[in-house]
Amino acid sequence: MKAAFRIRFGGYQGPESVHTRGMEAFAAALDDLTGGEVQVELQRNVTEQGHKAADLLDLTERGKLDACYFSSSYLAGRVPSLSLFDQHFAVPDRAGAFALLDGALGARLAADVAERTGFSVLGVWDNGLRHISTAARPVRRPVDCAGLSLRTLANEDHQRLFRALGFVPRVIDVKDLAGAVARGEIDAQENPLTNIFRFGLHETHRCVTMTGHLLGIALVLFNRAALSGWPAEIRQAVAQAVRESERVQRALALEEDEVCTLELQRAGVVLVPLSDAERDKFRDALAPELSRSRARLAPDLLDLFDTARGAQPEPLS
Repeated sequence: MKAAFRIRFGGYQGPESVHTRGMEAFAAALDDLTGGEVQVELQRNVTEQGHKAADLLDLTERGKLDACYFSSSYLAGRVPSLSLFDQHFAVPDRAGAFALLDGALGARLAADVAERTGFSVLGVWDNGLRHISTAARPVRRPVDCAGLSLRTLANEDHQRLFRALGFVPRVIDVKDLAGAVARGEIDAQENPLTNIFRFGLHETHRCVTMTGHLLGIALVLFNRAALSGWPAEIRQAVAQAVRESERVQRALALEEDEVCTLELQRAGVVLVPLSDAERDKFRDALAPELSRSRARLAPDLLDLFDTARGAQPEPLS
C-alpha cells in the first residue's frame, strides 16, 4: 500500500556516517510507529546533488525539505544561546551534556530556536569531539598555531577564538574540504575523528592532536510551519521516532570514536594526546576571548552548562 504521507529528510554525509545512520534509524522507527503510513524520503547526501552542505539549512527553512540535521554552531549567529557549545577547551562531560539537552537545557535552546528561526528542534545528535589535524607537525602549544591556516566552521566565535591562538581561520564548506586538504590549501583543520577518517583527510594530514576542544551537537531540525500543519498523530510519531534516532545515533557516535581511532592508527596516522599542562596553556591563551563569549550568555544557561562539564561557574569579567 502506498504511504499516505511523505517526509523529506536531508543530510550531507556518506553511508557509513553516524548521521546517515541516525537518519535511517529515524525512518525505520517512524515506519514501525505508523505501520508504513508515513514514507520518509532520505536525501542522504545533498552534496551529491550539487549543493553545499550548509544549503541544508536554507532548503529546510524554505520548505524544500521537511527536516535536516546540522551543527548548532551554524545557527549560533541567529540564536545566541547555542554558542554555549562554542566555548573552546571548555568541554562538558558527554553524558552529562546530553542528559541536560534531553531536559531543561534542551527545552530552553529549542524555544530560542523556534523564536528566532523557521525551525523546530525535535532532537539533538552527537556531533563529536573536535580535534586538530595537520600535515607535518602536531599542534601541542599555542605557539605552534602561529601563522597556520586552519579550516573551521562558519561561526564568528570559532574564528575569533582560533585567531586568538594564532591561526589564520578559513571557512570551507564540507563539500570542498577534502579537496582543499589534499591540495595543501590549508595547513590544519579541526573535526571529529569520524570526519577525519571518513572524509579521507588523514591521507594528507598525518598528525592529529587530540585536543577535544569542542563537543559538537547536531540539531535535528524540522520546518516549523510544515510540522505544525501535520496531523497530531503524525507529529507525535515523528517526535517519538526522533527520540529513538537520538538513542541509536549517540551510541553509534561513541562506537565510531573507537573504530576511527583504531583505523587511523592502522593507517599510520600519529594521534598526539595533550597533557593537562599543555591543555591548560590553550585554556589560558583563550581565557580573555572566552570571557567575552560568556558575557553574552544568560547566567542560568552558563550554570547549566558548567554543571554538565563539572566546573565551577567562571567569572564573566
